[in-house]
Amino acid sequence: MTPKAPKESKAQKEATARKKAAARKAPAREVPPQAPAPAAEAAVSPAVDAGDRARLRAGTHHDPHSVLGAHPVPGGVAVRAFRPHAQAVTVVAGELRAELHDDGDGFFSGLLPLAEVPAYRLLVTYDGGVHETEDAYRFLPTLGELDLHLIGEGRHEQLWQALGAHVTTHQGVTGTRFAVWAPNARGVRVSGGFNFWDGTGFPMRSLGATGVWELFVPGIGEGELYKFEITRPDGSRTLRADPLARRTEVPPATSSIVDASHHEWGDAEWLAHRADTPVHEAPFSVYEVHLPSWRPGLSYRQLAEELPAYVRELGFTHVELMPVAEHPFGGSWGYQVTGFYAPTARLGTPDDFKYLVDRLHQAGIGVLMDWVPAHFPRDDWALAEFDGRPLYEHHDPLRAAHPDWGTLEFDFGRREVRNFLVANAVYWCEEFHIDGLRVDAVASMLYLDYSREPGQWTPNEHGGRENLDAVAFLQEMNATVYRRCPGVVTVAEESTAWDGVTRPTHHRGPSGFGGLGFGLKWNMGWMHDSLQYMSHDPVHRRHHHHEMTFSMVYAYSENYVLPISHDEVVHGKRSLVSKMPGDWWQQRANLRAYLGFMWAHPGKQLLFMGQEFAQGAEWSEARGPDWWLLDPAYGAEADHRGVRDLVRDLNAVYRATPALWQRDTDPAGFEWIVGDAADDNVLAFLRHDAEGTPLLAVCHLSPVVRHDYRLGVPEEVPAWVQVLNTDAARYGGGDVIHPDVVKPEPHPWHGRPASIRLTLPPLATVWLRPA
Repeated sequence: MTPKAPKESKAQKEATARKKAAARKAPAREVPPQAPAPAAEAAVSPAVDAGDRARLRAGTHHDPHSVLGAHPVPGGVAVRAFRPHAQAVTVVAGELRAELHDDGDGFFSGLLPLAEVPAYRLLVTYDGGVHETEDAYRFLPTLGELDLHLIGEGRHEQLWQALGAHVTTHQGVTGTRFAVWAPNARGVRVSGGFNFWDGTGFPMRSLGATGVWELFVPGIGEGELYKFEITRPDGSRTLRADPLARRTEVPPATSSIVDASHHEWGDAEWLAHRADTPVHEAPFSVYEVHLPSWRPGLSYRQLAEELPAYVRELGFTHVELMPVAEHPFGGSWGYQVTGFYAPTARLGTPDDFKYLVDRLHQAGIGVLMDWVPAHFPRDDWALAEFDGRPLYEHHDPLRAAHPDWGTLEFDFGRREVRNFLVANAVYWCEEFHIDGLRVDAVASMLYLDYSREPGQWTPNEHGGRENLDAVAFLQEMNATVYRRCPGVVTVAEESTAWDGVTRPTHHRGPSGFGGLGFGLKWNMGWMHDSLQYMSHDPVHRRHHHHEMTFSMVYAYSENYVLPISHDEVVHGKRSLVSKMPGDWWQQRANLRAYLGFMWAHPGKQLLFMGQEFAQGAEWSEARGPDWWLLDPAYGAEADHRGVRDLVRDLNAVYRATPALWQRDTDPAGFEWIVGDAADDNVLAFLRHDAEGTPLLAVCHLSPVVRHDYRLGVPEEVPAWVQVLNTDAARYGGGDVIHPDVVKPEPHPWHGRPASIRLTLPPLATVWLRPA
């Protein structure tokens, strides 16, 4: 009895049916005679197996290139494509045209009777026509072993060149390579305008243990919108902007944009001499600018036609720009960043921003930017739980949640996160020629208990409150920036008495920590004390004299900037002139005297926009400075223009007088004449340059004229001449000035063998130099 043939399984029947259908559907084609398939091998089905199909459709495949594309198999070359919504896919290789079999669910496959993988393209038929394209899954990875090694080590100092979106030519084909760090993701796909925001057919491959996912998409270039569609560990999906996007949509839109720079720099001379003199030994007066509101409505390129000329006329050496990096909420002034590598698109493209920096440099003006590495907002399209778990933020919720701003703090202990931030600092300096980074909210990084109550924080491994991870990050950032970018300065906005903010990282202080390595630090104590003194009515100032002198107790503990920043003229704090007591004349006189004191005090200067012309209203990001106050048609225009002219002259004399900046960090550069004349509301001191040449500054902060006021002076100076008087009529003062040379008398005073007699103007600062 003849045994029956075994019954075919359901899977075998399906495979047989697919082969028959493929045979019916495949058109006649010519096969190059020099490339026959090996006869000894049995052909296999080219179709994607069920497991791979399921993972590709679910967006959880870690290596789509191993399945899709063209691969040698027994019997020839299998070509597989995943093109959802396509009606047909045809392979074109030279004279060969082979229509792939429609396997359903967007999968197409075919077996080419070839010995090796040919160069080929795909013809994809959609309802709207036929699209010819390269196959993204025929390309090797675009990132090499060195890139991946450095990323894994957290030491890729030019991370932006590896991750993000880059227009490039790869294996002879032009397209865009995408790469993103998402180690917790089960899968990542690229979604954008080029695929109608359906990333199903654009899965990325995982490049090993680094957590980096990569895909080269041929045929697309700059200007394309994109995001990353991430499958989280729980299987849910999230659509995220690129953390390293170099260009974004204009908020409130949130997509990343493929960008390529075409700007040709013209600031070579500036860069060549930027490092000639250390910043702390050079003139450094900063005009702080909120770009969107300085002249509301102007773009980067329009600002480039106005801002350099204005700043140059006023004589500031630098501008400090806020905000620069992209942020979703304008009311945050740029301090809640979502696009750390993208200049805000509100004012133009990255090349437009480069044009602005370039024009400032060509005008001889340095450019600082506010940089915000402390925290980031919780927007669900940005960094928060980027790949489904805490990634950029600390895994401990108590460490992650910033107690003041509703944001998330970076996990400075994770090497990839440190790398993201350190490379970001380098990026702005190298790609945008930024001359300095004002680092925001340093204190909130340094202390584990910052704005936290007992029980809301965990001590470090030594039982202390210092955030050791943040210390290490700041040290690494500063050391890297100073090594890579000669002439660049980092400036800490640090409001505590942390030891060694501007000490080199390799020098240990009394606390046992190495220095943080910043170049300069904002002197928040000076700002607070001096503004508090100035707010008092002059009749009461004698009781608060120490508020003006105490800063000299610690003036050389760090390299300081004296900041009158945006933070001091908003939220009910009033504008600078409005903080001053008295009537309008006295307010302006107090302001002028204060600015004269500030520019003469050891340390660099920073003044926020609008304060240079005594704007009476608080700053508002919605409307910016009240420029109409300088309109000649306005009745009090001269009052405001007088203050602006004083700021211009302060900067001019300051820059021409090395005594005011050359020894800012050297105690030998300062000498009290009288610091205890509280009853007179008088401060007088000398500043010395490196050669010992002095400048005498006298501040009289009482609203009366003091005749024949005697001051001890060095006997070796034969005569003094006034170089600046804030009471001059052209500034709006009473014009109590000293036009003549003042000669010392052999009359001992203030512990000196010689003295001079001056008539002190009311509420004024006077500068004198050797005649």
